[in-house]
Amino acid sequence: MIRVPGQPGKDLCDSHLGVTRRDILRVGGSSMLGLSLGSMLQLQAVNRARGAEAGALPAKAKSIIMCYLQGGPSHLDLWDPKENVPDNVKSVFSNISTVLPGIQFTELLPNLAKVLDKTTLIRSMSYSPNGLFNHTAAIYQMMTGYTTDKVSPSGQLEPPSPKDFPNFGSNIIRLRPAQQPMLPFVMLPRPLQESNVIGKGGTAGFLGKAFDPYTLYPSGDDMDMYKMNKINVTDLEMRADVYGERMERRARLLDTINAGMPEIDRAVKDYKLNEYYDQALSLISSGRARDAFSIEQESRETRDAYGRNTFGQSCLLARRLVEAGTRVVEVIWPKVANSDNHSWDTHQGLSSRLKNQSAPMLDVGLSALINDLEDRGMLEETLVVAVGEFGRSPQRGVSTSGNNNSDDGRDHWPYCYTAMLAGAGIKRGYVHGKSDQTASSPIENPVHPGELLATIYEAFGIAPETIVYNHLNQPRELVKAEAVSALFA
Repeated sequence: MIRVPGQPGKDLCDSHLGVTRRDILRVGGSSMLGLSLGSMLQLQAVNRARGAEAGALPAKAKSIIMCYLQGGPSHLDLWDPKENVPDNVKSVFSNISTVLPGIQFTELLPNLAKVLDKTTLIRSMSYSPNGLFNHTAAIYQMMTGYTTDKVSPSGQLEPPSPKDFPNFGSNIIRLRPAQQPMLPFVMLPRPLQESNVIGKGGTAGFLGKAFDPYTLYPSGDDMDMYKMNKINVTDLEMRADVYGERMERRARLLDTINAGMPEIDRAVKDYKLNEYYDQALSLISSGRARDAFSIEQESRETRDAYGRNTFGQSCLLARRLVEAGTRVVEVIWPKVANSDNHSWDTHQGLSSRLKNQSAPMLDVGLSALINDLEDRGMLEETLVVAVGEFGRSPQRGVSTSGNNNSDDGRDHWPYCYTAMLAGAGIKRGYVHGKSDQTASSPIENPVHPGELLATIYEAFGIAPETIVYNHLNQPRELVKAEAVSALFA
């Protein structure tokens, strides 16, 4: 293989755009497909080798499904309700019992209440924010483990940059590459987003585009509940005029060139080129990825069980992807963080939006995912995490972040909120931490978002203090936090 030095995309007409994943993965129209994808796989291996791991740990997780509830769901109105509190704190929804004695949810989560014995509930997620309480900063911290102070005049963070810290999924696939000819990291059905800041914390950042997620964003408005019926993965389809034999001939041509150039062979013998090209060809020609995206292969009963909406069908697709060998799937809540309708950002209209839109989708989709993974014997090796960037203010109608809130709304609240974990060695039927009387702050076992990420890494057998190198070749830890050992069985 011949390396061409220089900045990616520098010689393109639109040099500022660089080279996208679509350019790399698109099969038709380029005789260089095998070389491009092979180079990407090689780049992944080279970057893995650069990480000075701090020591291998026992790995319990083979894959992770992160259900990211962007917008900040109200813990008080879902899975940490309080009794005997002032009216402007108490949820408008009634409490119900769960399968765990003494643990209550609100009436909005009847299905999750029944599967709580398969999960760990963290009721003490907490952190003090640096600067503004905005979504983008909180999302970036949750996904990377790091904070950033660079904000635009509007008060939001700047858009994604190649200098950003990588999404935790990018770190995982670099250090624990998929063992199947399958897309290692998939993000769906929409990007992380606050207003016009799209994707901050959702890329590989300084690791490079080779470790970016494959993004599946079906067309349609956020309120289109049937978006997942419009899945289009033509990137992974072989054009009619590009047959398997033709691709194999290209691979043989590479072998012929190498055989005729022994000097180059010797120079690159340590690069395992054939291995990378074999992986590239296998991904495309096997059809494994295309088949995983074929959600219509599921029975009507299974699809109904997950809920016929974007979130539910995204959870089902996540299960299919993990089953096919994908290492990391991030299901992003299908609504922009700071928006209306079924967004979790309930500054107003909380009662109606949670009861009729957000909560039923979460309750049905997430509970079905946990049950389905359990029934298929996949939960022991699949880590499921459901969490947002923060919770909501204990008092309704007050401002904690500069936003206007109605009497039927709660503002941003990073000081105390809830997360749910299941599978991959995580304790079953366990509640970690405890919030105070008004769910304002933890009174037992607080868990910082960085500690949650450290726990995720440790589940994969990756030491949280593992070193990665940024764009300036400076060593950086995956996350500056320790795993919460009490969460593991």
